[in-house]
Amino acid sequence: MLHPVKKIIYFSILFVSTNFSQVIESFEITGNTVFSDNLYHEWSGVTTGMRMFPGIMDSVKSRTAHHLSTRGYFDFKFSEDSLTYSPDSQKVSLSINIFEGSPTYVSEININGKDSVEKRFTDLFEYQEGQVFNKYELEENISEMLTYLEDNGYPFAKIIVTSVQLKKIEDENLAEINLGIEKGSKSTIDKIEITGNTSTKDYVITRELRIDSGAVYSQNQVAEFPARLNRLRFFEPVNTPQFYFNSDNQGVLLIDVKEKQTNNFDGIIGYIPPANENEKGYLTGLVNISLRNLFGTGRAAAIRWQQFDRNSQELELKYLEPWLLDYPFNINLGLFQRKQDTTYVQRRFEGALEFLATEEISASLLLGTEEIIPTESQSPIFKVFNSSLLTTGINLKIDTRDDPYSPASGLYFLNAYSFSRKTINGPVQFITPGLQTKINLQRFASDFSYFFEIFSRQIIAAGVHGRELRGSFFENSDLFRLGGTNSLRGYREDQFLGARILWTNLEYRLLLTRRTFAFLFFDTGYYLREADLERNILKSEDFLYGYGLGLNIETGLGVLGVSFALGEGDSFSGGKIHFGIVNEF
Repeated sequence: MLHPVKKIIYFSILFVSTNFSQVIESFEITGNTVFSDNLYHEWSGVTTGMRMFPGIMDSVKSRTAHHLSTRGYFDFKFSEDSLTYSPDSQKVSLSINIFEGSPTYVSEININGKDSVEKRFTDLFEYQEGQVFNKYELEENISEMLTYLEDNGYPFAKIIVTSVQLKKIEDENLAEINLGIEKGSKSTIDKIEITGNTSTKDYVITRELRIDSGAVYSQNQVAEFPARLNRLRFFEPVNTPQFYFNSDNQGVLLIDVKEKQTNNFDGIIGYIPPANENEKGYLTGLVNISLRNLFGTGRAAAIRWQQFDRNSQELELKYLEPWLLDYPFNINLGLFQRKQDTTYVQRRFEGALEFLATEEISASLLLGTEEIIPTESQSPIFKVFNSSLLTTGINLKIDTRDDPYSPASGLYFLNAYSFSRKTINGPVQFITPGLQTKINLQRFASDFSYFFEIFSRQIIAAGVHGRELRGSFFENSDLFRLGGTNSLRGYREDQFLGARILWTNLEYRLLLTRRTFAFLFFDTGYYLREADLERNILKSEDFLYGYGLGLNIETGLGVLGVSFALGEGDSFSGGKIHFGIVNEF
């Protein structure tokens, strides 16, 4: 037999489980004239199909009362409510009757200290006078005024609701609101303190902020500082700086950074043995060395060497000199050499002067020279012309990304134009009387990428890129190359040649950490090379696509990108693996 106490507990549990296992079949609102049934259902938090729980009517009334009072209805009443059970007691219908009463109007808003604030902000509150009291509108106006104060030298300003007096005059409900503004002392940034930078010089950081000593504090400007410093690519994601007053009553902006590895090495070397005794073995592979922030000064250098096969290789050198003579000008220098099979050697030297107009907008002037040197052969077979080019150009760049490694918002836009004067120097035996030896080439390039966060830690990255070459005739060395890691994934590096190429990239990214993410992607690509009948070149044109998945991982050596991609018509075994350190130059 059960002990009496155990019996009580048992039947209590049985009673509760029986009475609160029902589901809500319907919820009826009556008596309302101002707000709709749907709005009351939303406020109540009750939906059909949910289970009953103890005190459900009290919860409904409490939630509804909160929403009515915040909208200026203070004298509401709940006159009737009921719970009706179905014959089998498994379903219940709720009903509640509401008398909404009369709204409360704002009779007057008194602001203590309003003389120290621009009239256009105090007018926001005057517009509320005579209107139905709305807590959310009042809070929005207070927030807007605080934002104005924070952006104009008062980061510690406060607006206090000192009182709300409710009264009734001639059957009209009125509310008199009293506010107080405490601005505090006007703040200026008199000193910048930087912590955590063991290698990077302080001036490298402060010049990126573009703020003068004694500048009036602006919260909006300070909130932009992390994005500016992240674009340097020297640090882990930077937090918003702190602001305080020191013992000398100076305004101090405290910037805390954590340096990341800025010298990166990416490479793989292989040896291909000779196929027979008449051949020699050769090295193949890739070496990519990036040295950013040399000696903590922001200077950068990079070296890239790639051997494609026995007869094809590339060598590239780059150097960046930032903020020339402490002015917002960068100098970029580059040397590129490509040995293409046994056909030609292409050697290019170029330089650019970049003007940093703002933190997000820059423009560059370009100047470069290029030589195409055919490889010598015993038989007089035409390969390419021996030629030289002089190139000038200009580009415009806009970069609003919040982080260059793993942006969650912002855009990147680059629009470039260059003009090349090409002179054909030989071989003499292939320069026919009708051949143009002076050729004008124009190149157009455009890149646009956009990033936005659809849900927490889930990013959509979309990009459109285009290149076009115009001129009387082209050689292979003039054409654009498409395919591989940085354009159309699922195909070999630089697999396709075209005078006009276009590719798009669409990625869904899931952030695992701030700079590590997994992604799915879909790329499309198009290339076109018009026919040149005089040189027996047929027209080549195609539209391609690639898709796959990958992972970008932040490591001590840099951001490592790995992706598996399938091209059009590929089987799983024919997929391409793209692997390497993400370019940081």
